[in-house]
Amino acid sequence: MRDEYDVIVVGAGPGGSIAARTAAEECDVLLIEKRQEIGTPVRCAEMVDKERLSEFVQPDKKWIASEIHRYRANAPDGTTVEISGAVIGIETIYVLERKLFDREMAKRAAGAGADIMVRTRATGLVLEDGVVKGVKINRLGENFEVRAKVVIGADGVESQVGRWGGINTTLKLKDIESCAQYYMANVHGPEDIIDAYVGSVAPSGYAWSIPKGEKAANIGIAVLASKLNGKRPIDYLNEFVAKNFPDGQPAELVMGGVTASDALKTIAGNGFLVVGDAARCGDPVTGAGIISAMDSGKMSGEVARKAVRQNDASIKVLREYESRWHNTYGKLQKHNYKIKEFYANMSDDEFNKIIGEIKDMQFGEVNFMQATRVLKANPKLMLILRHLYHVLHGVQSRF
Repeated sequence: MRDEYDVIVVGAGPGGSIAARTAAEECDVLLIEKRQEIGTPVRCAEMVDKERLSEFVQPDKKWIASEIHRYRANAPDGTTVEISGAVIGIETIYVLERKLFDREMAKRAAGAGADIMVRTRATGLVLEDGVVKGVKINRLGENFEVRAKVVIGADGVESQVGRWGGINTTLKLKDIESCAQYYMANVHGPEDIIDAYVGSVAPSGYAWSIPKGEKAANIGIAVLASKLNGKRPIDYLNEFVAKNFPDGQPAELVMGGVTASDALKTIAGNGFLVVGDAARCGDPVTGAGIISAMDSGKMSGEVARKAVRQNDASIKVLREYESRWHNTYGKLQKHNYKIKEFYANMSDDEFNKIIGEIKDMQFGEVNFMQATRVLKANPKLMLILRHLYHVLHGVQSRF
């Protein structure tokens, strides 16, 4: 094992692999993953906007389970509203096979020159006078220290890299969604439409049905942790499935947390950066995280290789990544966080009312966002509509 690299990336999800691939175009890079298999377990609804994804990689049918062209919101009283992807500007959503997709992203990082080590866990940072100089790792039971000019933490919601580097990564209960999802067989219905269910079925969150082809689907639920009301996410999921998919048969169950917060104010330090869920870069409204992780991964890789080039990994140089994020995607995230805070206390009656109001709109003739004018006399309903727009327009959309 080499004991020094230009850049070490901790975590081989999409954000980490993109960061490693980007940095490896100019630098010696090590990408480590604590699990023995990249891509597992899947803790994701697996959806991504085709157009945005194509900015990073040419889509491949091998890791695309299905294509989505329609979106449907379901109110607590059973009222539904359906919208085509063309109307909202996202014609195609891919439902990925994340196990295959994540491995492909890591493969591309390797193709760019990055070294990859699996079953290799970060146990701490190498610190000298408060500056990160590398990573302490445990690989197959043996402990090592590997030095680097820049460390990139892409270690997910439970990120330790940021905390070790001195960033407060604590999440409040109101800023994390507790999630449970079945990969379920024997699910009948159209295979090109996403269903989102709002209201008390998933307090301050939503439930979903995402087709994966051949009568299979991801059926899941996200509930704000502060609104669990003594129940577990799996309890909400089982109730939802019993009511809506009585013939479904679960073939896989995944559970975990998804951030519903604003991005961390500080996502860079002396010698290190954090990206994706580790930086709380997911969409607070939908929980979307794939594209934002890849965006932040690319930014971090570009800034990391610049720091290596200049032989200066101080916060003065690495803060460029932080500024780029907050001045672009961070603005939208901050706005979406305000929306999340608003709808967290919406009632079933309010959701019923708004979906009922928009049910008869001719979306083929009127742009969906322009349709908010119909509700301009009621600002509160306009905010609900905005929320539904985000849910419908893709769990992994423009963010």
